[in-house]
This record gives sequence, structure tokens and C-alpha cells, in this order.
Amino acid sequence: MGAPVLIAAVAGAFGVKGLVKLKTFTADPLAITAYGPLRTEDGSQQYQVTQAQKPKGDLAFVRLSGVTTRDGAQALKGLRLYIDRDALPEPDPDDFYLIDLIGLEAKDTRGISLGRIKAVHNHGAGDVLEVVAEGKTARLFAFTRAIVPVVDIANGVVVIDPPAEVEVGPETGELPETDDGTGLQL
Repeated sequence: MGAPVLIAAVAGAFGVKGLVKLKTFTADPLAITAYGPLRTEDGSQQYQVTQAQKPKGDLAFVRLSGVTTRDGAQALKGLRLYIDRDALPEPDPDDFYLIDLIGLEAKDTRGISLGRIKAVHNHGAGDVLEVVAEGKTARLFAFTRAIVPVVDIANGVVVIDPPAEVEVGPETGELPETDDGTGLQL
């Protein structure tokens, strides 16, 4: 089994016959039917999308296997559904999936290692890379072209050019600690 990739979340029930409103993270919400079984992150439950109706925005109205009533559909509200990374189509040569960044080495513009990418977060204001060096506090960097000018999946490295407000030591690439322990410059 490959790494789990979040592909949809149940937003609630739709109608009285067990359909669910599914917030999809696919370019085409109806493409959710093409990925095979969807599963919980731990793999303990699987659902097959057996029917999909015309979407509204990023919501698709779908029937999940084993869900036949409104109460059953509503009970799934908030459930996050995943597929294996291996089920995704290969991206174009100049593209990548955010999950492909996890584990890559992050270097500054001088080639000094800042650590490895532990996660990619998005809390609504854009993607953020969490970079961790062994024995150090995690650092967060906005995932923009200005701050991350180079993403080289083939060689397993990204280049980070921290904004001027973030000081990087001249020899070690080490970022100074802050009083609150987050590593963020206040």
C-alpha cells in the first residue's frame, strides 16, 4: 500500500436515500468515481463510489457502498477518505503532487541543508512546508515561488530562500530559535 492521499471528505447527507455530499479534492469532482475504493486513513474501512451525480462546486453527490439511508449518510459527516498515492496518475514532467515533497531535503540558496520536509499544510491561506532538521524545532515556510524557487523531485531536493525577516546562520543554515519555541520569527 502506498502513502495515503486525502482525496475527499464527507460533508453530510444529501436527500433521503443515502447519498452523501462529498467534498472532493480532484480537478473534476465527478472524477472521484475513477480512483477505485476510497478508504479511511488507517485502512480500516473502504467505500466504493457506486453512483455520482452532477456536482455543485467542489461537492459531488455520491452513493457510497454500504450506505443506504439518510441517517447512515449523515453518520459519516466529517469522514476523510483517502486513496493510495500509487492510484494517482503520473503528473506531467514539470508537475508533482504535494505528497511527493514529503521527505525531500530542504536546502537554502547556498546549498546548506535546513532539514527534510515533514509535511505540507494548508489551513486556508496557502500551502506551508514544515521542515525539520534532526534535533531541531520544526520550521514553517510558505510554499510560494519566491520562497521555494526550486523543486527538484528527481534529485530529492527543494531550495528555500527564506524571506529577509528570517535569519539563517552564515555557516550552518541554522535558523535562530524564538522565545515561544515555534521557530517562527515574530
